[in-house]
Amino acid sequence: FAGLSDISISQDIPIEGEITIPVRSRIRESDSSTLNESVRNTIMRDLKAVGKKFMHVLYPRKSNTLLRDWDLWGPLILCVTLALMLQRGSVDGEKDGGPQFAEVFVIVWFGAVTITLNSKLLGGNISFFQSLCVLGYCILPLTVAMLVCRLVLLADPGPVNFMVRLFVVIVMFVWSIVASTAFLADSQPPNRKALAVYPVFLFYFVISWMILTFTPQ
Repeated sequence: FAGLSDISISQDIPIEGEITIPVRSRIRESDSSTLNESVRNTIMRDLKAVGKKFMHVLYPRKSNTLLRDWDLWGPLILCVTLALMLQRGSVDGEKDGGPQFAEVFVIVWFGAVTITLNSKLLGGNISFFQSLCVLGYCILPLTVAMLVCRLVLLADPGPVNFMVRLFVVIVMFVWSIVASTAFLADSQPPNRKALAVYPVFLFYFVISWMILTFTPQ
């Protein structure tokens, strides 16, 4: 080993080369990044996503769109809209016995949270916010029913008026049940699906009852 001390390694050896990123990865990264996106584009993108989820509820079919790309903007919009339409006007500003904005808001969100917790306790393989998203978006048919009932109530009250509102509410109630179960059916154990669907039935039934019994001041 006497000759090893005479061996020296040159410090001037250049290290050349470059690290290249594939074009596809660069394009994918630029598409998924929203840091340089304008506020207008962000709002329009979110509105388009909410609109697509509304279409999935109007034409219910087994799909994981609401579960994969969940958000709470649509449920919040529907809840506020429904609460505003259920608000009764009072000339003297006193409570007239009808559902107030806060009451409807609490009933909707408390019911959705309760159903979500029940689904998790039954062993469902769905996250907390995914369940809230589905239950909130499926209020859309009942919100449409409330709008139709408000228009029908502009006419003279009577048996025909009530029968029209009853028919609309029943159809939209069934629509909400079918839409929600289409998205949530596969997330529950096969032997516990009935236990998971029953609270959903009660949830939309309470909202439907508030819509049907609503009368303007």
